Amino acid sequence: MPMQTRTTTKNSSKISRTLGPNQSAPWRRRVYEIIFESDTPAGKHFDLLLIAVISFSVAVVMLDSVHSVREQWAFYLHLLEWLFTLLFTLEYVLRLLSVDRPGRYAVSFFGIVDLLAIVPTYFAFFIPASAYMVIIRVLRILRIFRILKLGAYLGEADILMQSLKASRKKIEVFLFAILMLVILFGSLMYLIEGEEHGFTSIPRSIYWAIVTLTTVGYGDIAPLTGFGQAMASVIMICGYAIIAVPTGIVSAEISKISSKKRVERVCRECGDRFHDPDASFCKSCGKKMK
Repeated sequence: MPMQTRTTTKNSSKISRTLGPNQSAPWRRRVYEIIFESDTPAGKHFDLLLIAVISFSVAVVMLDSVHSVREQWAFYLHLLEWLFTLLFTLEYVLRLLSVDRPGRYAVSFFGIVDLLAIVPTYFAFFIPASAYMVIIRVLRILRIFRILKLGAYLGEADILMQSLKASRKKIEVFLFAILMLVILFGSLMYLIEGEEHGFTSIPRSIYWAIVTLTTVGYGDIAPLTGFGQAMASVIMICGYAIIAVPTGIVSAEISKISSKKRVERVCRECGDRFHDPDASFCKSCGKKMK
């Protein structure tokens, strides 16, 4: 019996070390489930509430930029801003406390977005308005980054991000080909039109080629010779074909990823949401799934 007790104690200690602090502290495990696990009832309610708060806070920032509204409702807008800042601060602290490695989350994309959502208000409070009004104005505008927090609660955003990552190499090759084309077209137009028609240099001609290839057409520079206009027509037609290429690449990856059956299992280490049902390790950071 003593031997069995020692063995049980040893195994319990080993399990505790394997599961980490979130499993050994029930309140932290519960906070993690509410904040990160969107497939639970509490997690869904939390996500819906947070989406509403983020949307409302962004609306307040927009209204604060309207002069007439700010003059009449300045006190209430300021009060709401601090209320939202305190709520987001509490959320940010809870996120750091509930994950295994707070530092990894803090430097992640959504961790930085969460920080940007609260820092500007505190900076504006400590910087004297009389001397740094321009800086405070910039900091107040930075609060609009709260809209990026919505990306963490859109399931389809993960599929889109995975598709963009899978298409990265193809898109890089495509962009390199486009770069060569605009350099070629710009150089040809510089030779055809010349400085007397507004194409004063190769970089300026490349700028015209980019504007024409993307079908924007500002009209600040335009070819005047017949040969130049014919070349411009060819570039415009190429522009329509070129726009369809990256769309097709990303669409194919979206279709491929969507066809795979995924479940929303969140990794406690990096926060990646989508994994195969039988996955033992996270596909992003390699940590064992719990």
